[in-house]
Amino acid sequence: MAVQIKNKKYFVEGTTLDDHGNPHAADGFCAAVRKAEVQGEVINGNFRVTYFKLLPAGNKKPASH
Repeated sequence: MAVQIKNKKYFVEGTTLDDHGNPHAADGFCAAVRKAEVQGEVINGNFRVTYFKLLPAGNKKPASH
């Protein structure tokens, strides 16, 4: 699994594909690029995640209230 931040891609440490549903589902990571809210830091060229929230398929960002 990887994240893209400012047009640069990093492998993710601290969460896996299976932590976010079936990766082989129609909207799973093996079949679709998904957006997520993430927090963490880049360490040794990888993104070490401290917070990862997968957004609903098709949405860029949840609506603010």
